[in-house]
Amino acid sequence: MSLYIPQSTINATAGEDILLSVDYSCHGVPTIEWKYTSNWGVQKIVQWKPGTQANVSQSHKDRVCTFDNGSIQLFSVGVRDSGYYVITVTEHLGSSQFGTIVLHVSEILYEDLHFVAVFLAFLAAVAAVLISLMWVCNKCAYKFQRKRRHKLKESTTEEIELQDVEC
Repeated sequence: MSLYIPQSTINATAGEDILLSVDYSCHGVPTIEWKYTSNWGVQKIVQWKPGTQANVSQSHKDRVCTFDNGSIQLFSVGVRDSGYYVITVTEHLGSSQFGTIVLHVSEILYEDLHFVAVFLAFLAAVAAVLISLMWVCNKCAYKFQRKRRHKLKESTTEEIELQDVEC
């Protein structure tokens, strides 16, 4: 009897469907059992003989699909599904093979991305308001300087005229 596990570590993102892929070879029809081990203990997921109905635990009802080669597919995994998955293939004569797959599920934090997007939009709006205020201030300063120059020209002209008159 032999058991082959092509990928012993799987990294997934929350919400994905993942395949815990295995393959075995033995004489006769074996019993296949998958268990889940985490910090909270060991939990049986499914047990079946290829070609027969699988006995799926309540915790994984409607979340597991079995294949005759011993593989299982988990639907819509979450962070809580991270841990060790142990497969046991037992022949009718009593010999067994064990294998382990480590699953690590990470979560995409959309709240963080949403916060960054809102913050960048806020900064863009503030920048647009500041640029507009600078433009308005520049126009006002330009008009103020023109009026001041015009008054300054008038006052120098009056002085010159007054000087001409005094002479």
